[in-house]
Amino acid sequence: MGPYRKSRLKKGPAWVAGGRAPGPGTEDAPRKARAMSTLSAEPCVGCRRDSPRVTEAEIAELRREVPDWQLRERDGIVQLERAFHFPDFAAALAFTNRVGALAEEEGHHPALLTEWGRVTVTWWTHKIHRLHRNDFIMAAKTDARAVESGRVTRDEAREKGAP
Repeated sequence: MGPYRKSRLKKGPAWVAGGRAPGPGTEDAPRKARAMSTLSAEPCVGCRRDSPRVTEAEIAELRREVPDWQLRERDGIVQLERAFHFPDFAAALAFTNRVGALAEEEGHHPALLTEWGRVTVTWWTHKIHRLHRNDFIMAAKTDARAVESGRVTRDEAREKGAP
């Protein structure tokens, strides 16, 4: 079966059944915007076609937690994208594999472009053709993998709010 486990939908917190996650911009938000390290600790929850899309206000709040990610629009779909740089193709490929393993673990998959010395990661939620909170969670988790790979120094990560 290869190095990846078969994906499973993860059960999310009780609010998933209600269709809207508490968070910035919602009436039931008991907390403020989270630090990057907290966002990366959140589980990626199963998404359906009727899952809530993030609002413009939520996007603004969540982007503060993943500041190196850019919003891109392709074919009318807004996506989160970041390029990571590496010294050679082997290092880029190793990072691609780490992000691929993360995607399998979480059941949420990005577009990955691997080139010599560079990996471009693009997140969006295919089922809803828009951004979902999961995309920001996965961007934060991808940043954490970059720190683990040594592509982002721990000091740079701390400056951006990571532990």
